[in-house]
Amino acid sequence: MKKAVLLLAIMALSLGSCGTKKKIAELEAQNKECQDLLNSTTVKLNMCLSEKDLLSNQITDLKKSNSDLISNVGNITMLSTKGAENLEKSLESLKEKDLKITRLQDALTKKDSVTLALVTSLKKSVGISDPDIEINVEKGVVMISIADKMLFKSGSYEVSDRAKEVLGKVAKIVNDKPTFECMVESHTDTVPYRNGLLLDNWDLSVKRATSVVRVLTVDHKVKPSQLIAAGRGEYVPLVENNTVANRSANRRTRIIIMPKIDEFYDMIEKEMKNQKAGK
Repeated sequence: MKKAVLLLAIMALSLGSCGTKKKIAELEAQNKECQDLLNSTTVKLNMCLSEKDLLSNQITDLKKSNSDLISNVGNITMLSTKGAENLEKSLESLKEKDLKITRLQDALTKKDSVTLALVTSLKKSVGISDPDIEINVEKGVVMISIADKMLFKSGSYEVSDRAKEVLGKVAKIVNDKPTFECMVESHTDTVPYRNGLLLDNWDLSVKRATSVVRVLTVDHKVKPSQLIAAGRGEYVPLVENNTVANRSANRRTRIIIMPKIDEFYDMIEKEMKNQKAGK
């Protein structure tokens, strides 16, 4: 009997031990599944957190870019406005310069017209057919060139009677233009001056220029304020002083008739003022 009871007890313990192991195994399997699920969830969570940080940074960058774009749009608008203003000012400046050029050209045209009229009048009155007298326009002024053999004797500064007649016709033109100036410019050749009364050719050229000025003022009543006497000596020759003919050509007196420079610019200024006033 005792043996039977002991056997039953051993069997019961064996059955209980087997049930516990099975339960433990089941629990361990469930625990492993939970751990795997936790690990997987942790990985996903970390990935989500990383993506969140990345998106957050991108949003910050986009906000900054948007702010910069708005600022740049404002700057571009400001630059465009300033650019338009500068362009308008440049165009106005170009218009003013173009106007000045136009008025200057008009003034020059008027001056040239007066100059050409003077040439025509002089040629008719003086007699251009005389080979010792040349009348032309150089650098915008009328120039009357008279050979010294008509004006003076060799080495002399006394004006000849024939030259006084020619100077009388020139004086009439000058007197008709009371606002014009008249420069008497005398030239010599390179042959040294040997008369003890004067120092050299330069002295002689100045003396000849003042002699012509005196004829114009004393004999023909030209206003002294219109006249300029200039001696150039031998230093502005037309040709080389290497032949008798060339030296003769270099001995000359030029009478230059020209508007006063200040009056010329006054004329330009007046024209520009009239243009601005709409006249």
